[in-house]
Amino acid sequence: MTTTDARRTRSRAAPLTPYLRLLTATQFAFNTGFYAVLPYLAAHLGDGLGMAGWLVGLVLGLRTFSQQGLFVVGGALTDRYGPRPVVLTGCALRIAGFCWLAQAGTTVTVIGAVLLIGFAAALFSPAVESETTRAAVAHEAGTGTPRAQVLAVFSAAGQAGAFIGPLLGSLLLLLGGGFRAACLAGAVVFVGVLAGHARLMPRRPHRVRPARPDAAPPRQVFTNRPFLVLCLAYSSYLVSYNQLYLALPVEVERATGSQGALGGLFALSSLLVVAAQLPLTRWSAHRIAPRTALVTGLAVVAAGFAVVPIAPDGPFGLLPGASLVVLLTLGQMLLVPAARGLVPDLVDDRRLGLATGALSSVSGLAVLVGSAATGTLLDTPGPVLWTALAAIPLAGAALTLTLPTGRRTPEPAATVTD
Repeated sequence: MTTTDARRTRSRAAPLTPYLRLLTATQFAFNTGFYAVLPYLAAHLGDGLGMAGWLVGLVLGLRTFSQQGLFVVGGALTDRYGPRPVVLTGCALRIAGFCWLAQAGTTVTVIGAVLLIGFAAALFSPAVESETTRAAVAHEAGTGTPRAQVLAVFSAAGQAGAFIGPLLGSLLLLLGGGFRAACLAGAVVFVGVLAGHARLMPRRPHRVRPARPDAAPPRQVFTNRPFLVLCLAYSSYLVSYNQLYLALPVEVERATGSQGALGGLFALSSLLVVAAQLPLTRWSAHRIAPRTALVTGLAVVAAGFAVVPIAPDGPFGLLPGASLVVLLTLGQMLLVPAARGLVPDLVDDRRLGLATGALSSVSGLAVLVGSAATGTLLDTPGPVLWTALAAIPLAGAALTLTLPTGRRTPEPAATVTD
């Protein structure tokens, strides 16, 4: 057996550390509690509280902004204070937000509740994601397991939560509990997360590196050209992924006359990630470089849009939409762990939280602008729309080719045992 083969065998067999298992379970629980509520929020606001459509859209947009747009704040706080206080504060705010939303009956109180729920995620999500990336790099150095493989487990856990959460919410609605019961169930999930992290999460960052006088100041994250290129490339993916909520419903309604099949297509996407994320990343992590995985993933996403106008209709009317979902999800599974794994190679380790938050915030802004731009194309002839959408991830792939190919060697670190 060659040295490379031995390393691969060892890396495939290396189990996750208890800390990585905690962070992965956190992602599963976060999404379970969140998606037990989110899919039913719009209907509750419109049908339950009688809000106008534009106001429902405003409330949902404010929630997205208070979450995705403020990830950079949560990341900066994580760098400053460590992940534990940021995660615990985020959990407490999410519990308060869900309990408030369960009781909210006016526009002002609903907006206050959803802003609190979004800001809570802006705190704990970048803290958990950056700490997972940091721990994955250390796990790679210690066991040889590619960091993308570890981050794929994290992604699959999140998708499993996104799949189970709506089922939990639907069950509560069917049992007659209503939207209020779904909110309280989400709060209970976060009570469990808060208790678990208060007991198990280290009181200081899990790995602490010696202070260096030449450590990069925070502003250098935003003047780091390779990192900004990664942000733009990743943004092209998120703008494309958001078409599941914009262009896909239009295509499904064109093909079938209604949007009734959307739920099944979304379930297909989640099940694909849960079933195929780990084997696909295990294969790609040992055979292609992270930059190549990112380029390939974006190309697969582009192929998903390109196939829509040429796939057959008739009895196979859902085939174009299903092809888009499958290819977009496959591209996502290739590129997301690779992109997350590239961040530590492009930024100073002490700015990993800020960079992780900035990656999401920049992408969230791109989705806001990109969705408005692509939304204007929804009424254009099919080939024009799908060609324009395919061009977005292809542009991201071209940008990715300018990224450096080297991988930074992790710096020596001391493990904290609190």
